[in-house]
Amino acid sequence: MTYTPIIGTLGYILSPDRTQTLLVHRNARPEDTHLGKYNGLGGKMRSNEDVLSCITREIKEEAGIDCVDILLRGTINWTGFGPHGEDWLGFIFRIERFCGTPFPENEEGVLAWHPIDQLHLLPMWAGDRYFLPLVFDSDPRIFHGHLPYQDSRPLSWNFTRI
Repeated sequence: MTYTPIIGTLGYILSPDRTQTLLVHRNARPEDTHLGKYNGLGGKMRSNEDVLSCITREIKEEAGIDCVDILLRGTINWTGFGPHGEDWLGFIFRIERFCGTPFPENEEGVLAWHPIDQLHLLPMWAGDRYFLPLVFDSDPRIFHGHLPYQDSRPLSWNFTRI
């Protein structure tokens, strides 16, 4: 069977002192699959984009800032993740430097800075807890993970680094 995932990007923006990241608290739309969860910023790639164009557009749309230094941290194959069991292939970025002042909120919810060492305390997708340490660690290698979901829960997690 042909594998045709939704391709998306997900970005984690570092504060200038590199101790916090900007997250959206998805609390604005009652019908949102992510309602109540904290997420990085990003979204679906368009047919006329590459992944770098996608993440810079998404960050500009969702936070009102321009990415200056962007680092690809990894890729994740989220099978069964979507609300109807759709598969996603995600490119995970860390935005090291940006220009502008982030919006206080967007159409998905409130934007705020959160200490990186406290992210585990926030309500988020259970699978995010597996890969977030890899986004913020000092290992320069890119990770490539598989994080299958069923009924909105992760079934397993494995990754390699190169």
